[in-house]
Amino acid sequence: MDAVAALNEIAFWLERGRAATFKVQAFRKAAAAIGSLGPEEVASRARTGRLKSMKGIGDRTYAVIRQAVDGQVPDYLADLREKGAQPLASDGQDIREALRGDLHSHSEWSDGGSPIELMVAAAEVLGREYLALTDHSPNLTIANGLSAERLLDQLDVVAAINSNGGGMRLLAGIEVDILESGQLDQEPELLDRLDIVVASVHSKLRADRKTMTSRMLGGIQDPHTNVLGHCTGRLVEGSRGTRPPSEFDAREVFAACAEHNVAVEINSRPERQDPPDALIQLALEAGCLFSIDSDAHAPGQLDFLQYGAERAARNHVPAERIITTWPVEKLLAWAGKGHSR
Repeated sequence: MDAVAALNEIAFWLERGRAATFKVQAFRKAAAAIGSLGPEEVASRARTGRLKSMKGIGDRTYAVIRQAVDGQVPDYLADLREKGAQPLASDGQDIREALRGDLHSHSEWSDGGSPIELMVAAAEVLGREYLALTDHSPNLTIANGLSAERLLDQLDVVAAINSNGGGMRLLAGIEVDILESGQLDQEPELLDRLDIVVASVHSKLRADRKTMTSRMLGGIQDPHTNVLGHCTGRLVEGSRGTRPPSEFDAREVFAACAEHNVAVEINSRPERQDPPDALIQLALEAGCLFSIDSDAHAPGQLDFLQYGAERAARNHVPAERIITTWPVEKLLAWAGKGHSR
C-alpha cells in the first residue's frame, strides 16, 4: 500500500485513541518526510536501507514503510484497524448515524496539528457531508489565532479545496473569542464572509457570575454568532488537568440563545464534556438548538462526534434540534439568518 497513506492512517487511529502527541507526531513527521519523494524513490530507499538516515524516520516508521512498499498492510496498522473497529461510544447510535457534519475543527493554521487538507481527507473517510474550519481569532495568541490578513488567506484555501469537487463541503468558519466587552474578536466585515461563526470564551474564566453572564450575552446577541462554543469552559480530565465550570446565569444565557437563534454546542472532546448534563437539560427547556461538534485539533479526533452523540442521546435531545443533522443547504440558510454572508 502507499507508504504515506499508511503512516497517516496510523496517526489517525492513534489520535482517535487519544495516544500521546509525541507518538502521533512520529508518524505524521515520517509521512511528511517521504511525501516529497515519488513512490519508486521511497521503495528504493526503503529496500536499500537509505531511508533510515532520513530525518524524521525512526525504527518503527521505517518498518511500516518497508512493509508498505513490499505490498503488505503494515502489521502495526493492521493491529490498529482491528482495535478501531469498535465504536468509541456504546450509546447514541441513532443520533450518530443522523449526523451529517461538524461545525468546530482546527488546523495547523492555529493550534491544530495537521494541514487543512488532512482534516478534510479524514472527514471524507468518516462520511461527513460538511466540515467547518474554525481556527481561532487573533486575541488567542497562545493558540496562534488568525489575524484578519491570515483569515483572508485561509478563505482562499477553503475556496480552492471546494473547487476541486470533492464529496464533502468545507465551510469557512472561525472560533471567535467573546472578548471581556462582549464583542467578537474579529472584524465584522470578515465575519460577514464566513459560513459559520462559533463564539467562545477562552479567558478570565473565573470571573464572577454577573460579569460572565453579561459577557456571554454580548456574544450571543451579535448577529454573526451561530454557535455558542463549550459554554462553561470546564475540563474534567486530560493532560491539561481539570478546571471547574465558569459561573453564569444559565437560564438567561440559554433564553438568549433561543431568542437569537444561536445553537448551544455539545462539545465532544472527552476532556470537556461541555455543557454538563444539567445544563443540556436547561437548554432543552429553553427551546435551544444544539450543535454536536468534535472540536478536533487532529484528523483522528474528528471521530469524537461519537461521544457527543452519546451525551445527546442520554439527555434525550431530539435529532431535529441538532443542527449538525441538517443538510448543508438548510444549515447555511439558517446560519445566514437573513444577513449577508
